[in-house]
Amino acid sequence: MFPIRDDQPRYSTPWVNYFIVGLNMVVFLFELSVQMQGRRALDALVFQFGVVPRHFERALAGSPAYPIPATLLTILTSMFLHGGWLHIIFNMWFLWIFGDNIEDYLGHFIYLIFYLLCGVAAALTQIGLDPGSTIPTIGASGAIAGVMGAYVLLYPRAKVLTLVVLIVFITFWWIPAWVFLGYWFLLQFFSASITVHQASGGVAFGAHVGGFLTGLILIKVFPRRTRAYRYGA
Repeated sequence: MFPIRDDQPRYSTPWVNYFIVGLNMVVFLFELSVQMQGRRALDALVFQFGVVPRHFERALAGSPAYPIPATLLTILTSMFLHGGWLHIIFNMWFLWIFGDNIEDYLGHFIYLIFYLLCGVAAALTQIGLDPGSTIPTIGASGAIAGVMGAYVLLYPRAKVLTLVVLIVFITFWWIPAWVFLGYWFLLQFFSASITVHQASGGVAFGAHVGGFLTGLILIKVFPRRTRAYRYGA
């Protein structure tokens, strides 16, 4: 299932959401420029700025090769790196669909804090699930999972126009948000329970679960914007 759009109205312009999408795209274009120098250059970039759980173990053990401030900074930088065109297109599309309504609810600055905290929680979840892994984790999907968690709690009855593939048939259905996002979360949860501790690359399902649950919690903790904004504010 792939979302096309939702029917939940918003009453302000999601400037921060636009900024996050734009920043991710700019960083991805930079990655492409690095890749032109060779695969080794791109791998070095990913290992330097992606989250590598094993590096956190060594940093906490006091290794001078992995100073704690620099290692912690990778939690932030990893959110803006992506592993390919499909990776960034899927992530940014989900953020485009669901992020505007959360920014509308929280307000611009609080939404930015919310987004970053969900990304941090997602990275920490992945580190906690497999602390010895030497595979870098990159991507905005953990933070976006938090946005989706908030969305399902705030707007469970909103409808999501969804592309559905049934064997050889392709169709479009309007699906309640709680069904679409609930199915997505269960898929991530069971996938995480199967793949945890596997020594291979792939999707960081544990980060998705951690981000989603964090979004559920934080949207109840953070206050709603205090006054109504006209559209375009």
